[in-house]
Order: sequence, then C-alpha cells, then structure tokens
Amino acid sequence: MTFLEAYWKNLILINYEVNPKILEPLLPMGTTLDSYNGKYFVSIVGFLFMDTKVLGIKLPFHVNFEEVNLRFYVQRNGERGVVFIKEIVPKPLITLVANSLYYEHYYTAKMKHHWSENDNSKSFEYQWKLKNKWQSISVETATEFSSIPENSEEQFITEHYFGYTKYKTKTFEYEVVHPSWRQLKVNNYAVNIDFEGNYGSQFKHLENVIPTSVILAEGSKASVKNKKTIHK
Repeated sequence: MTFLEAYWKNLILINYEVNPKILEPLLPMGTTLDSYNGKYFVSIVGFLFMDTKVLGIKLPFHVNFEEVNLRFYVQRNGERGVVFIKEIVPKPLITLVANSLYYEHYYTAKMKHHWSENDNSKSFEYQWKLKNKWQSISVETATEFSSIPENSEEQFITEHYFGYTKYKTKTFEYEVVHPSWRQLKVNNYAVNIDFEGNYGSQFKHLENVIPTSVILAEGSKASVKNKKTIHK
C-alpha cells in the first residue's frame, strides 16, 4: 500500500566521506553500512515536494514544500537503502505524521527556496532557519540534463530504494519507488551550514571538509510504501 506520493524536484545532493565509526551507533538493527569503493558517505539533500498526496489525499497547505535532510547509506539482504539522521520541513503536520508513524527524525523550521536560469546556467538554493539564522545550500549548473553514469559515485548516491528507521529495538523498512534520475553538471556550489547546531557535535568537522561530489538531480514522481517491521 502506498503511504505517500509526490514529485521530488531539483535535488541538491552534497556528499561527504566520513569515518564509519560515527555512523555505527545510528544503524538500525538488521542493516549494515553501505560503501562505494571503500568510502562511507553522508549526504545533505535539499529538494522540493510537489503535488504531494498522503494516502491518496492532498492535504490543504501541504502539497508543495521544501525538505533538507542529512542521510547515510545501508544495506540489507542485498538491497540498498538510506537512513535519515535529520529531515527538516516547514510543515508541523508533516513532522508529526512522519515521526509518529515512521519513527523518522523530522524537525520543523522556516524554509524557502529559489530557482533561476539564464541562457548559460541554472541556479538552485534551499534555505532553512536555525536559531534565527538562515542556513543554505546552493548550486550553479549547466543547462542541459545528462544521464547518470552506471557504477558511478553519483549513481550510488541517487539510487537507493529502501528507507530504514529504528524505534527502541525494532527496525522498520519502507520501499521508495522512483525511476533513475538525470543530472545537471554542477559548476559551483555553496554550503552555509552550522553542522554542529543542525546535526550534533559528531558532524561539526564537516564544516572544514570538502565534499567528494555535488549533484543536481532532476527528480521525478516518487512513492513511499507503507512500512513493515523487519527486526523486533
């Protein structure tokens, strides 16, 4: 059964290599850390939810909204998935539903986004407010989309089709369905984030780390299936 349907549009994915030891305490039981060429990643991901439906219903004032999340990558029985460390949205009802039903880590904040383009480039920015100070991620890109190469870091980052959450000793799994995405070449990027304030002291060092890659993915229609318990 489908819990949520939406169009995920213009995803900025900023990817950092990290020591896996900082992720191990966050692992849901029954999953293992996933790596690409021996490297373990966290990603800051910003995008726009559009035409959102929950259980087939469009909730007033909850159809189009921003999200920025911090996530890492796991495996279970050969399936590749993600675990969200924190997900920021501007709608308290989304936070309440996701945290109550899916045991996610949503947080409500003021948010805004800006997209623009000219003949030579496109620009995308997502912003959210932390303690009265705006945080932001932004990219400037080429104008023509291209496919994401097979077996690339970009494919590893963008193609995970399960989400995992934990609650006490339980682990929940839900399927995320979407096609492969296209990308725009990123020419410039900017990160203005208080990592410790947003994500805790274990991620403070990322303020001084250069991302291994920055991606702008076109996005697509996506659906999130109902969760099931895989570990009790």
